[in-house]
Amino acid sequence: MKLLELWIAEYVLNSLWQLPLVFGAAWIVTRVFRSAGTQLEHRIWVAALLLQATLPMFRFDLFELLHRVKMLLAWSSGGGAGGGHTYIAFSGGVAGGAGLLRVPSGVLTTIAVFYAGSLLYFVGRLGRGLWMTVVMRRKTVAVRWSGDRARVWERLRGRFGLRGDCREESVGEPVMIPGPVTVGVLLQVLLVPAGFLEEINETELEAVLAHEFAHMTRWDFAKNLMYEVLSLGVAYHPVLWLTRSQLAESRELVCDRLAAEAMLGRERYVRSLLRVASMLSDRPPTRILHAIGIFDANTFERRVMNLTNRSAEVRGVRRFAMVAACVVIGAATCVSALALRMGVTAGAGQNEAPKALSVKASVMEGNIISRKNPVYPADAKANKDTLDGPVVLSVLVSKEGIPVKVFVKQSLRADYDQSAMDAVREWRWKPYLLNGNPTAVKTTITVNYTLAD
Repeated sequence: MKLLELWIAEYVLNSLWQLPLVFGAAWIVTRVFRSAGTQLEHRIWVAALLLQATLPMFRFDLFELLHRVKMLLAWSSGGGAGGGHTYIAFSGGVAGGAGLLRVPSGVLTTIAVFYAGSLLYFVGRLGRGLWMTVVMRRKTVAVRWSGDRARVWERLRGRFGLRGDCREESVGEPVMIPGPVTVGVLLQVLLVPAGFLEEINETELEAVLAHEFAHMTRWDFAKNLMYEVLSLGVAYHPVLWLTRSQLAESRELVCDRLAAEAMLGRERYVRSLLRVASMLSDRPPTRILHAIGIFDANTFERRVMNLTNRSAEVRGVRRFAMVAACVVIGAATCVSALALRMGVTAGAGQNEAPKALSVKASVMEGNIISRKNPVYPADAKANKDTLDGPVVLSVLVSKEGIPVKVFVKQSLRADYDQSAMDAVREWRWKPYLLNGNPTAVKTTITVNYTLAD
């Protein structure tokens, strides 16, 4: 089986449950610590999205590390190794070990094909969105400011420290944007629909510009694009869509706060926001997938409520304690995701022996239920061609205590070797327990031949 297919299967299987785990932790933290402010809430959702994109990649074996530390501290040796992971083996064989779930190998190929298809779809969707943005920019013309509007433009540009440009959709072109949006990575540009600037007054223009300049000063278009690229690997997961929705909502709340401060009053900004929203409500949804606009997130009601809420944000020691609590909860979530991660292996085929734990012969001696003594080779006795000495055998004992594979590790002679293997195949052991579960083990058996006079 291909290594890439195994990696894809492990990534997908772990992402199925790790993404909801991270989302749940982020949702709880943002609700409990909402009084800490919109900026902290936004950073929590950014961290959640980055963790959702990267956690399924990690193969850090936390249980193995803890086991090794325990062994070093206790300076002891035992019959089993720590390992609380669940392993999924893609093969046609029968399960042979604790914590092992076998799945038909065809499922592995199916997972890889569907994952590749979804990845290509979302990559194509991202590329199409970027191309639509480029096309939209080409169908715009620069806005020429004059009078009071020019003074509003320059004042806000100076307040936010920007060099941004404003372009209007050309008259006669099909409408591609419902309202003002910000695009661009290196050179950020504000795009507005044709005729939009003539429909709003100076106060409404000030609100629109303040909000879009807030996006520009935060480089939200470039950040949004980066988040899109980083999360392509798990873009198929519905929980990621919820995370991105929460991230977009918190981003708009942050920009609303910056815009209200630039307009020197929340009430003035809210009134302008409501008028602009009513004017744009009948316009079609945006066709530019990655543009950032004043109504980018479908959370207008919460934005208005947040702006009209006069409660003061938590600061000082209490805020520091909240941030520390968020870090602790985030670390605990990551540790849990790593500790409970599922492993994927190619497993053993129908005619292959499963991987087994190596156990000393002295340990397995106490597990023997019945044994058969080897028969001294008759031909050797008759021909007086006898030897004395050991035959060392390597034996794979199944979890039922039955020898399933026996081969010679140290030979005496072919006839002696065969006699020893025939006898050991009749031996039976009590099942060897690993973490309380029967498991297959490898051990050695030494058969000594001595011909008595």
